[in-house]
Amino acid sequence: MTHRAAPSTDPSCWLPFTANRDFLSKPRLLSHAKGMYYQTPDGRPILDATAGLWCVNAGHCRTEIVEAISRQAGEMDFAPTFQMGHPLVFQLAQRLIQKMPASLNHVFFTNSGSESADTALKIARAYHYGRGEPQRSLFVGREKAYHGVGFGGLSVGGLPRNKAAFGPLLQNELLPHTLDQEHHRFTRGMPAWGEDPAEALNQIVQKHGAERIAAVIVEPVAGSAGVIVPPKNYLQQLRKACDQNGLLLIFDEVITGFGRLGTPFAANFFDVTPDILTTAKGLTNAAVPMGAVFVSDSIYQSFMNNTEEGIEFFHGYTYSGHPLACAAALATLELHEKEGLLTRGSELAPYFEDALHSLKELPLVTDIRNVGMMGAIELQSQPEHIGARGMAALQKAFDLGLLIRTTGDTIALSPPLIISKEEINMTVKIIRETILSL
Repeated sequence: MTHRAAPSTDPSCWLPFTANRDFLSKPRLLSHAKGMYYQTPDGRPILDATAGLWCVNAGHCRTEIVEAISRQAGEMDFAPTFQMGHPLVFQLAQRLIQKMPASLNHVFFTNSGSESADTALKIARAYHYGRGEPQRSLFVGREKAYHGVGFGGLSVGGLPRNKAAFGPLLQNELLPHTLDQEHHRFTRGMPAWGEDPAEALNQIVQKHGAERIAAVIVEPVAGSAGVIVPPKNYLQQLRKACDQNGLLLIFDEVITGFGRLGTPFAANFFDVTPDILTTAKGLTNAAVPMGAVFVSDSIYQSFMNNTEEGIEFFHGYTYSGHPLACAAALATLELHEKEGLLTRGSELAPYFEDALHSLKELPLVTDIRNVGMMGAIELQSQPEHIGARGMAALQKAFDLGLLIRTTGDTIALSPPLIISKEEINMTVKIIRETILSL
């Protein structure tokens, strides 16, 4: 392969969620990708331990996906889905519904996880509005949650620094997070015990009244906050509490969807079915941006039955159900089925778990968490420089040939589901060397 000269970097490009001034002083550039590896402009391989950004579950530049996008671009590059449609969007919807819990049998397409979150919140409010309950406008989120960067998802999220600069947001309440490090450090999988979410939810209901609450939204496993795994029965208890109070339950599966836990979705893994489920990332293997929001038949039919005529839901995006995204998603689903990727994580998870917990005795390691093919290694923070150690780990691992993600001082891992045991070993070997260098 011919290597290109390293491109220049300058402030003309404002990178997201990035310390731009630090980045420009020492850029980390990726120019090629294939399978489990990225490549830098100077030809250095970088083992991908994060599936890009929790999204390239089938590995990079898969021929089947590349060819499907190319064919579709030559056949029809774009078609509107406002009062129009095209065959692929219906074909994709039908294929996706087959992977969902039985009651989630309608899908609304978006372009990202952030759009999926905001769409789900709007569906919830509009659902109640159509039923004659417009006062149901309050949302209940959870501490340490991440639901994207739209004003809706930001409102129900629980990461204070993400909200600090953006002024008043939607009214909401937050459930307590489930990270109990006093009792659950170095837990393998789900902690055996945790606080009953029903108690906290009931307090919110008593404060505001159930008749004012539109929905509860949670990530089944909080990814962006550092792989926070719920205790056993937590989601079952939350589902029951929502039902008892007549509240919609929304699962944000942008990260956990499409095989990350060793099942098609976290709803399958935890055996809990929400009323609305959001996805993105792994839907197209990240080859073309796309998201999807799944709703129950009762919600969909409420829109159809409570609108006398015309448009039932005044919402959508120019690129909803984009033909290239649909082609990429259909090819991705074919790969999932052909290679068993939606369940392969269940086979790899025990090995991945053992490998991660082999780092337990290293200096600076204060906690390790894992479930399915998600893992986190939490490092001791420097008191006056929270996040500095995590950033140093990101840079050192990159220098050693490994892509990790850090959130604060926590290393988060979510490798492509095609990873081998040898590549898991290499990942942990480099992380070990990285931590020992800090």
